[in-house]
Amino acid sequence: MLPKGIVASTSNLERRPLWGSPKKTNTSKSLFAVAVGIKQKENVDKMVQKFLENNFVVMLFHYDGIVDEWKDFEWSSSVIHVSADNQTKWWFAKRFLHPDIVEEYDYIFLWDEDLGVDNFHPQRYVSIVKEEGFEISQPALEIGLSEVHHLITARWKRSKVHRRTYKRDGKGIQCDDKSSAPPCTGWIEVMAPVFSKAAWRCVWYMIQNDLIHAWGLDIRLGYCAQGDRTKSIGVVDAEYIVHYGLPTLGEPDKAKLASTGDNSEENKEASKSNAINKRIEVRRQSYNEYKVFKRRWKKAGETDECWTDLYPDELLKEGSSIWPLM
Repeated sequence: MLPKGIVASTSNLERRPLWGSPKKTNTSKSLFAVAVGIKQKENVDKMVQKFLENNFVVMLFHYDGIVDEWKDFEWSSSVIHVSADNQTKWWFAKRFLHPDIVEEYDYIFLWDEDLGVDNFHPQRYVSIVKEEGFEISQPALEIGLSEVHHLITARWKRSKVHRRTYKRDGKGIQCDDKSSAPPCTGWIEVMAPVFSKAAWRCVWYMIQNDLIHAWGLDIRLGYCAQGDRTKSIGVVDAEYIVHYGLPTLGEPDKAKLASTGDNSEENKEASKSNAINKRIEVRRQSYNEYKVFKRRWKKAGETDECWTDLYPDELLKEGSSIWPLM
């Protein structure tokens, strides 16, 4: 219904002045998006400064609804703020990082807020990713300082990158040079993923609109690897980070608790118990959504006659010891 010449199929996140020409055209080819809460303000400041210094476009997803308290940072007006209470970064990404909107960016960094970046250099990381041909990647985690959930994410100190891990623990997980599936190879954790724009287009469609947690996405990233997942998915050791493993969503609102004026030991213990219960509920919801996602995947695969499953036997093993539940 529209003349072809008027159709703009893509956009970007660059802001425009209300009048006159833009003072500066952002030539960045990478986007850094991170879900943040005010309690991690100091750490997020370090992350944002590092990425801005490397000419990244920066987008903050405020999951606690607090935005004004970030205005005391000089960089606040130069980043994009999106706010919605108690939503995950995947909820934000599904709604505000549509592939057509981020088409101009070669790489999308979609990170958590509890990451230390003292030894991380964004542009050097991008250079390594391009050189290695990684479509999906993550920086390695510094052992001893990080909360490491999966061996493949741990840093190899004498390596630039690695694409697999090696492990024999007697519990069903055996990773060696012949391994061709997660968690041994072709897989990363999703606390600090980096996607090429082609991979992100695939991952964005896989994110379910009504499921806010991302359990189940990680082990299916190979479907979005744009080729051989054992080659195009990897961990960068030369540019590494620290994962502090801090709890975020599900914690009680301390401002509301303080407003009661009751600072007794009983109230403090009740608050602590309330926090634990909410975290349990968040985790329970994650498991429930994981089951929903698996059922949807199975049904979709059975009903789509035009689709060929690249890894038909692997998903049958989900839930066994070889598939770590995230």
